[in-house]
This record gives sequence, structure tokens and C-alpha cells, in this order.
Amino acid sequence: MAQPRPRSTPVNQPARQPASSGAALRQYARLMRLDRPVGIWLLLWPTLWALWISGDGRPQAAIFSVMVLGVVVMRSAGCVINDWADRDLDPQVERTRDRPLATGLVSPQEALGLFVALSLVAIALALQLNRLAQLLAVAGGLLTVIYPFMKRIIAAPQLVLGAAFGWSVPMTFAAQTDAVPRLAWLLWLAVVVWALIYDTMYAMADRADDLKAGVKSTAILFGSADVFIVSLLMILLVLALALAGQMAALGPWYFGSLLVAAALMLHERRLISDRDPARCFQAFLHSHWVGAAVFAGILLDYTFRPA
Repeated sequence: MAQPRPRSTPVNQPARQPASSGAALRQYARLMRLDRPVGIWLLLWPTLWALWISGDGRPQAAIFSVMVLGVVVMRSAGCVINDWADRDLDPQVERTRDRPLATGLVSPQEALGLFVALSLVAIALALQLNRLAQLLAVAGGLLTVIYPFMKRIIAAPQLVLGAAFGWSVPMTFAAQTDAVPRLAWLLWLAVVVWALIYDTMYAMADRADDLKAGVKSTAILFGSADVFIVSLLMILLVLALALAGQMAALGPWYFGSLLVAAALMLHERRLISDRDPARCFQAFLHSHWVGAAVFAGILLDYTFRPA
């Protein structure tokens, strides 16, 4: 278990100001979670799946650059608006009480300013894409903004998170092909299922604190059936990815990668079996390797495909 952290500055006290511009930049980087890149990987792998499949193994360089940069920018913006929305909740949760807004090292006004700046960068990137991709980018931006507030409203906010984390898939297909086929929506649904898996494991680590704070999560919704339901979702994810591979005419390299992904998820299932918060969080941190394994299969399949 992690060692208890010092109690954060109460939210009704004036925020402490960083001692220098360098210190301020470090706190902004922490607010964007640049020091914890697992979220970038969880967003990036589905984007790469879509880039290679929609580009038939040869994604367009300009679209590749825009989408990869967009992943980093939108994940950073999502973290900022999430912490702004949770600035009164994070001090109550052991794992989040040292975040810059929770401790007062960054003010709410600074956080909103940073979110606006990141959003402008995201808009500039989206303007490099075609009209259909731009329209989808608007919907993706709305999902990013509303997600942090869903944990106060619906019992399964992870569904909204999954929709947001997978939205780069239809955007990528739209950017490269000017269409969003059924394959794109199937991959998007697979990402929603994947997000339900890893974010439920994440929520299992925070369940006790979330109950005290009165926020909602799938870990609370599933209750004692959490491990069983996560296991079912893992099976569903493999089946959805197998169907997507069949629709995309992928071959043995890809389906072999699904076996690797299944083995990785089996390891995560063992980690969460006793519901220990530290092990549940470890399973969450490990989960991006599932996406990496799937992408490796896609990349190898296109690389070694007969001419």
C-alpha cells in the first residue's frame, strides 16, 4: 500500500503560488499528467489501430502527425478540466490529494486558462483535417468536457470516458477515407469496452474514497460482482477485436496478437482478484500493454503481407 500523503491545503484557503516560472511550468505539466503518460498510451493505441487499418497499412504522414499530436493535447486538456471539476473532491481521495489544484499550487483560474490554451491548440490541429473529421472533433471535444461531471450524475461514468477515449477511431477513418464505415464503429465500441475494463480497475482502487465522497463509478455499481463482470468484458473485448480483424481482412499476425492481449488481461484479472487497491491500480497501469499488443499485431500483419 502507498504511504499516507500529507493532508492537502483546504479548498477554502488561498492558493499557494509557485516560487518561480519554472516551478509553475512544472505544476502545469503535472496538471496535464505529462509525468504519468499511461493515459496518453491508452488514447494512442486505438488511434494507431485506426490509422493503420484505415490507411491499409500506410497512414498518411500529415494525418498521422495531427492525430498523434491531438492525442497528447486532448489527453492533457481532459486531465486539466477533470482536475478543475474535481478540485473539491481530490483532497478527499488518498491517491489524488497531492494534485496541483488540490494542494493549491495551481489556482482554478490558471487551470481554466491552461484548458482554453490546450483547446485552441486542439482546434488548430482539427482545422488541418477534412470537414467530416472536424465535425467529429467537435463531438469529441464535448465528450472530453462533460466526462468529469458524469461521476456525479450517472452510475457508469466510465461509459462516457470510453466514448471519449475511442473517439479518435471514427475521426481517423473520417480523416483518411472521408467516411466512417461499420468497421470504425465496431473498433470504437471495442475501445468503449476496453475503457470499461481498465477504468473499472482504476475505480476499484478508489472505491472506499469514492463512496465517502459520494461520487459514482462502475466499481461501486458492480459491487461484489466487479471481478466477474470485468472478466466478461475482457472476453467481449477479445471477441469484438476478432470480429474487427475479420472485417479488416487481417491475418495470423493480428490474431496471434489477440492471444497475447488475452494473456495480458488474464494477468490483470489475477491482480484484481483480491480487490486490493494497490494491485487494482497496478492492473490499471499495466492495461496499456493490451493496446500495444493489438497494435503490434496490426503492424506486423501489414508489414509482412504478401505483395
